[in-house]
Amino acid sequence: MNLWNPDFTRISYLSYGNERQKDAYRVLTDGKIMDILQYYHPVLVGTVPIGIDLPGSDLDILCEVHDFHRFEELIFLSFQDCDEFRYLSKTVNGIPRVVVNFRCGGWPIEIFGQPVPTTRQNGYKHMIVEHRILQIWGNSGRRMIRDLKSRGFKTEPAFAKLLKLEGDAYDTLLKMYDWGQDKLTDYLRSDNHDTV
Repeated sequence: MNLWNPDFTRISYLSYGNERQKDAYRVLTDGKIMDILQYYHPVLVGTVPIGIDLPGSDLDILCEVHDFHRFEELIFLSFQDCDEFRYLSKTVNGIPRVVVNFRCGGWPIEIFGQPVPTTRQNGYKHMIVEHRILQIWGNSGRRMIRDLKSRGFKTEPAFAKLLKLEGDAYDTLLKMYDWGQDKLTDYLRSDNHDTV
């Protein structure tokens, strides 16, 4: 297993991580959450997989959903008795989506479903480019991101602040997802962006 570049589509890498990652692994496996969702290609994304979470951070799970009625039935059958359960469906830019929230094993959990493969969803792409950036920055970058997050910054705006990005942080990081490693490394080590 490559701990620097884990296969984020499988949660086994969490069992080799820091204490919070190990605890997240325990909750997801003991609660069989990924097993329940397996038909929908679930992927854990966000701050926990890349080690920049704070106490209170949630476990964000992406799902590829095409049959929303079937998905809703599974969600209610499996999770409606969990604390703080909520189910919200809406359409954004013509694309249906669902957001499910509940607590399990002391963790807030959010499941996001839309009819897009999980590894092509924005949440996955953001996490991957942030992981690649953190591989270059190292632990000092993690500390700086956590510090900004503890001061109220959301994750993507925290990266944008350190990177001195202009415009919408979410869109700019999505564009950086398509950059090759050399371009990303050169950009991060340039005089204008050597903040870490």
